[in-house]
Amino acid sequence: MLTLPVLEASRFVLVRPHYPENVGAAARAVKTMGGTHLALVKPGRLAVPEHEMALKMAVKSWDVLEGALRFSSLAEALDGIDVAFATTSRRGVSGVLTARDAANRAVLEASQGRRLAFVFGNEKTGLSAEDVALCGPSVRIPMAADQPSINLAQAVQVVAYELFVAGLALRNREG
Repeated sequence: MLTLPVLEASRFVLVRPHYPENVGAAARAVKTMGGTHLALVKPGRLAVPEHEMALKMAVKSWDVLEGALRFSSLAEALDGIDVAFATTSRRGVSGVLTARDAANRAVLEASQGRRLAFVFGNEKTGLSAEDVALCGPSVRIPMAADQPSINLAQAVQVVAYELFVAGLALRNREG
């Protein structure tokens, strides 16, 4: 598997996920882009790695799913993290980065030895204001349709993809 420093330095944190399918699909999204670090903060009763539907959706990414760390709070999940990016679907918030801009910043942070986290809220309410306050920059995935947000696992895939592409670009420039 191709690994890139930015993905090795990145933890994908799902806060209070509800659905096991999203947990499994998020593990798959992380692994397809070369990541291995998934964390769950207070997952719902069913949204656990050992759930049958999580395992089904994780297709060939069971190592990432089974290795997912579990935390009782976001603060605990961010312990040891230097830069945490909060994802949001809220419009009209100033200073919000696109996933591409966040990935480019993350590549620079990782190249300086910093540990990163990309924090995703649950399927119904996203991140709370308290959760966002624990993070640094916010990231929003632009959408053409008038939709409130995209699926949790899809958001993880978009961010992981942008990290992969930015990491490849840096590797190609350096090597």
